Amino acid sequence: MAVYQPTIGLEIHVELKTQTKMFCCSKNDADETRPNVNICPVCMAHPGTLPVINAEAVRHVLRVGVALGSKLADYTEFDRKNYFYPDLPKGYQLSQYEFPLVEGGALRDVAITRVHLEEDTASSMHLPAQAGDEATDSTGSPQAGATTIDYNRAGVPLMELVTEPVITSAEQAGEFARELQLLFRYLGVSEANMEKGEMRVEANISMGEKGERGVKVEIKNLNSFRAMERAVEYEIKRQTELLERGEVVVQETRGWDESKQATFAQRTKEGSADYRYFPDPDLPSLRLSEIQGFDAGSLRATQPELPSERRNRYLAAGVKADDAELYVRETVFGDFFDAVSEGMPQATALLASNYIANDLVNIVSSFAPPSPKATEGKRDMQNRDADSGPLIPISVQSFREVIAMIEAKEISSRSAKDLLVICTTEAGTPREIAKNKGLLSSKDPAMMGAAVDKVIADNPTVVADYKAGKAAALEFLVGQGMKVLKGSGDPVEVRRILTDKLS
Repeated sequence: MAVYQPTIGLEIHVELKTQTKMFCCSKNDADETRPNVNICPVCMAHPGTLPVINAEAVRHVLRVGVALGSKLADYTEFDRKNYFYPDLPKGYQLSQYEFPLVEGGALRDVAITRVHLEEDTASSMHLPAQAGDEATDSTGSPQAGATTIDYNRAGVPLMELVTEPVITSAEQAGEFARELQLLFRYLGVSEANMEKGEMRVEANISMGEKGERGVKVEIKNLNSFRAMERAVEYEIKRQTELLERGEVVVQETRGWDESKQATFAQRTKEGSADYRYFPDPDLPSLRLSEIQGFDAGSLRATQPELPSERRNRYLAAGVKADDAELYVRETVFGDFFDAVSEGMPQATALLASNYIANDLVNIVSSFAPPSPKATEGKRDMQNRDADSGPLIPISVQSFREVIAMIEAKEISSRSAKDLLVICTTEAGTPREIAKNKGLLSSKDPAMMGAAVDKVIADNPTVVADYKAGKAAALEFLVGQGMKVLKGSGDPVEVRRILTDKLS
């Protein structure tokens, strides 16, 4: 029996963060809830109007190209992509066909084909139909069964990134798309929030025998990483079963039904000839080398530290891989760690990282729980809105003081966890709070000796196990001793006293 292997390529559309739309002065506001307010004669294609290229949008795409290690175009132009649909006021879409702004590059070992600019379409909503309903009521308001169009999004700068067909699994596709979202956010070109439609993914999948490609099927408008991964997995399974039965895979466009967890046929796939591309006569071609600030050197000078660079910096410093990933994806924690660890010896910095990545994350999660749609645990808070990330409820100075107290053995690990929680809600320095709450480690031999005597008396079976050679029993007894001391004892000294008394 033949063995079929998947070949996957992605097309990713991202709404760019600009003040105005791509070819007019209408406001670009993804959070606008009122329909049809951010429109003008240009984006509504009124006769006699002329488009003007948004320089900010062009710069955003070029900066993405620099970050991907791509080749930036010298010459570029915009084309008319001709098709009719109610969400397209002009009857065509202004896009780029033959001369994209960016070509080549790679991310996470996935090669990039091109990155180009176009304008977004309007948003349509199909209201559920009811028998006998008219499209509108007497006031003109839409009724059940009607289709409404909101043109606020029409003309918004839309960046399209196309990968080479080199992805081989749903997992790899998900990893690439998540890293790309991070890159967009670091660069500040887009929030790329999938729930708001600011980032939309289309997957092209074909199944063929080893070394061959099969018929390509496109899955449109996947609005979450999880949906994309499940859709790809489903399509791999569907095409494989067709081929194993000796049936033909049809080249088509399919959608994803979240409720059924299955793809469904939408239409046969168009080719480039169907769109009748030709250069737009109303827009000038661009020689980017002649535009100040659009050269690779100038663009590179504006780049922040990129996700991959930040990740490698943490790993080189000895930070655990999971913690490094947390700091890269949740930059508020990464920034906090950077501030806390500045000037610290490596061992101290790694101790601080342990308390940030575990205890502080738990504290922050209790203050601001992740979105109900978050499904990947407390460490992955990427489903939060990009502009409403978690706030750190403790100052850098206070956190550094807690770490210093741990290193000086003024507080135990158990007491440190309690102290961090209290510091987020009560005033005072960590040392003052620790003193007031009785969290400072006790050096009183008599107090620790009394605690050990109580532990020995209360746990005769465990004491017997220890004397019989079970080393783990001692750790239990030490834990009980620290419990009696309410975390204020010195665990090393408690262990010494126990060993002496039981020898």
